[in-house]
Amino acid sequence: MYLADDNRYDSMKYIRSGKSGLMLPAFSLGLWHNFGDNSNPENMAELCKTAFDNGITHFDLANNYGPPYGAAEKNFGKIFEENFRSYRDELIISTKAGYDMWPGPYGNWGSRKYLLASLDQSLKRMGLEYVDIFYHHRMDPETPLEETMGALATAVNSGKAIYAGLSNYDGEHLQKATEILNELKVPFVINQNRYSIFDRTIENNGLLKMTEGLEKGLICFSPLAQGMLTDKYLHGIPSDSRAKKDGRYLKESALTDERIGQIKELNEMASVRGQSLAQMSLAWVLSHKAVTSVLIGASAPGQILENIKAMENMEFSTEELKKIDDIASRVEYRTR
Repeated sequence: MYLADDNRYDSMKYIRSGKSGLMLPAFSLGLWHNFGDNSNPENMAELCKTAFDNGITHFDLANNYGPPYGAAEKNFGKIFEENFRSYRDELIISTKAGYDMWPGPYGNWGSRKYLLASLDQSLKRMGLEYVDIFYHHRMDPETPLEETMGALATAVNSGKAIYAGLSNYDGEHLQKATEILNELKVPFVINQNRYSIFDRTIENNGLLKMTEGLEKGLICFSPLAQGMLTDKYLHGIPSDSRAKKDGRYLKESALTDERIGQIKELNEMASVRGQSLAQMSLAWVLSHKAVTSVLIGASAPGQILENIKAMENMEFSTEELKKIDDIASRVEYRTR
């Protein structure tokens, strides 16, 4: 029987989500990759145990994480039941709905019908009575925002979620959604968006500035730009890399000579700081005052241990920040 490490809270940093009462670990474990039915069950369990043993209390899922859709929630549910049931009150478990999930007009986007049905399905797959955070996964251009936010309110008021979250919103829609949720008195505490040294979308679409102004939390996914901000591509494209094997999220064509040059320059900066490129990139994201947590994915427990070492040096000089910005701005970010 799994017994969590007695010292699990000794070294992890916990950051308040905006102005709310919720605190998240600086690093959260994302189950976007490596928790589908094509993954090894023992390795999935070890990833979760290693994370929790080192103070990572937050496990982040979505209804369509897999493959196939729903598999990550189902597999996490088994791991939870076998290992973490007694630790439920120490955990933050989040899920989302908003992307394609099942056939027909009621299995996508942001309708009340879809969100509430999806949450019920997610809870059943994971064997939970509630999730700690339930996110709307992306903006819906057709469904009225009032309907979508009303569904989040129902999820919280029913006791099936403790907090509401928004993912992949821009600054304008975040402001409007916040106004609605405030009127409904819903504890909306956090945004989830992609952010990295290379990907500055939230700086350009108003999300980062609006998050700060509204005093909400921000948790960032893809902080390593689908693996580009690691040492993986410093000497070419490995045959076992995501760019070679998969190509859904990072295509080989995105790794141009110019991009490789940027990666090498950033890697040199990281080396001077006594960090790996991945550690410096994670520290850079966490250095922003609006950021509550970064989502890390891992295929092996050792990757988790290496990533959280970024906490050992999260300070950047003005000169370092400027140099990072200058390097990043030379090539437009793309994964295709």
